Amino acid sequence: MARQIGEGRTPRPLHSFFVGLGGALLMAALFTDYMYFSNALVQWANFSAWLITGGLVLALIAAIVLVLDFVLGRAGPMRWPDFGLLAVAALLSIVNVFIHTRDGWTSVVPSGITVSAIVAILLLVAGLRGWCVTGLKAPARGENA
Repeated sequence: MARQIGEGRTPRPLHSFFVGLGGALLMAALFTDYMYFSNALVQWANFSAWLITGGLVLALIAAIVLVLDFVLGRAGPMRWPDFGLLAVAALLSIVNVFIHTRDGWTSVVPSGITVSAIVAILLLVAGLRGWCVTGLKAPARGENA
């Protein structure tokens, strides 16, 4: 007997895709901060501010999709250490975008690049753990996994 496409599959949460995209932008800001530190071309500082802003927009989208994952039943139990790791990275990035609004050299050196490095390390750990803040939902009784 043939099964329909997707029948018997456990739905995967969608938020991890947006978390990964936002994390990539926030980690790229460390590179652009380093480039500004090494050659003082102000456009690198602008790139950093744009990357951080874009990463925060994607973090907001990821939070909305996370809520939808829970509402639609696609997410399993919350993994609080992973959630806390990403929440701290997002809060530090909000601080970092305000640091990057300063004028000239002080927009990056020393505090901007330091916060970018801390965020990049937190996100690297989150990436190694899978970018997902929920466990997989267990299949219901009688469902095929």
